[in-house]
Amino acid sequence: MRWDHVIKNGTIATARETYRGNIYVKDEKIAAISTLELPGEANETTDANGKYVLPGFIDTHVHSRDGYDGAHYKEDFNHSTTAAACSGITTICEMPNSNPAISCVENFNKLIECVLPKANVDFGIWGMCLGDINISEFQALKDAGVVAFKIFWGYAVDAKNYQLIYNYKEGMGGVVPPLDQGQIYKIFREVAKTGRSVGIHAENLDIIKVLTEEAMASGDNSYEAMLRSRPAVSEITIIKTAISIAKEFGTHLHILHLAAGDGIEVIRQAQAEGVKVTAETCPQYLALTNKDAVKFGSIMKGFPPVRTQYDQDKLWAGLDSGVLNHVCSDHAPHSPEEKQTDLWSAPAGMTMIETLCYIMVNAVNEGKLSINKLVDVLSEKPAKLYGLHPMKGSLEIGTDADLVILDMGCEYTFRQENLHSRTKLSPFDGRKLKGKPIQTILRGRTIAKNGQLVAKATGKFVKPK
Repeated sequence: MRWDHVIKNGTIATARETYRGNIYVKDEKIAAISTLELPGEANETTDANGKYVLPGFIDTHVHSRDGYDGAHYKEDFNHSTTAAACSGITTICEMPNSNPAISCVENFNKLIECVLPKANVDFGIWGMCLGDINISEFQALKDAGVVAFKIFWGYAVDAKNYQLIYNYKEGMGGVVPPLDQGQIYKIFREVAKTGRSVGIHAENLDIIKVLTEEAMASGDNSYEAMLRSRPAVSEITIIKTAISIAKEFGTHLHILHLAAGDGIEVIRQAQAEGVKVTAETCPQYLALTNKDAVKFGSIMKGFPPVRTQYDQDKLWAGLDSGVLNHVCSDHAPHSPEEKQTDLWSAPAGMTMIETLCYIMVNAVNEGKLSINKLVDVLSEKPAKLYGLHPMKGSLEIGTDADLVILDMGCEYTFRQENLHSRTKLSPFDGRKLKGKPIQTILRGRTIAKNGQLVAKATGKFVKPK
């Protein structure tokens, strides 16, 4: 037998077990896993002695700013997937507010055509919900292979290209106003028919509008003022409304980037009642609090905002209990010129794809989760949620040989200038971390090693089963 790749002597970790063994790859698939050495030669051999070998990580929430008319000065697919590969991520799910926006199958196909040559990792794509504008396209988008549908609840979009309007005001020309609850009701009904989930950005525009006007009128430009303008209740009220509508139709509801700790109990209760609701959070909410704004200011501005230690503690508890399904990045870069302004003017979003894995691996060393729980929330559960399991997120025989090798003893200081994204700004700049992905293997082939890309782009588009 001639193997394509043998990863030997590693400590293999899945969501349920940890053991020493060797992984054998043939024709891009895991062909064998053995505690004994199997006969045969190998085209590539990796000695993982003293290291952990895990299923490749999956980032389900990425804004690469790409497309034929994308905001490439902020980011592009080559840079975002390079950052992914260099940090142990082997599959991403691209959010639908690309340009063209994923409002129809034609745009879906255009985006694949545009980004495929730049893809350093495998990728899925979300579909966009625009109410009556594209509700008739949902079934066709599902058939084409979107992983899920997204509602930018509370956001207006440009009427021409459906890009988000970050500072919407009533009466603005050339925009599609935020969806009303009647339109959202119809969206949930139609998405339920597709069998896919609907993910929501949960913030209450009406509450935020009133409180933002009050905060700005006070002349207070601090992070605390911005936080008061988007309180936890602005998330909770939308989550409760969405749960009620999801229950009506049996729609699978997914809460995106949960920041409010009190949302955990609301979601837990709904799950206990049998409502199909899942949720995610992000490393910025698990490793930052409002106190970090003293140093980072608008660089750490995101919507929903990073909140308090109380919220962070609740989110960790929700992750531990399983109320939160997984962790993802909400990678949404903006240029330094855009971000390094005052808090009210700066757009929301951070460069996060590469730090997702660094922060979560460090959390294992801090005792906040086990190595098996890391696999659970960065590999297995996200793959299952979006219909990519077991081909992705597992170490089963016959599945894609997507692997990440971790050096859990590596200590370093994270520097934003070393990011592989086009925009090199991070609220984790200068943070001391321990544990790091040192090798990423996509379908059996090493694509990144010691934080550097070592292979040409071979990523593929993947669709749910």
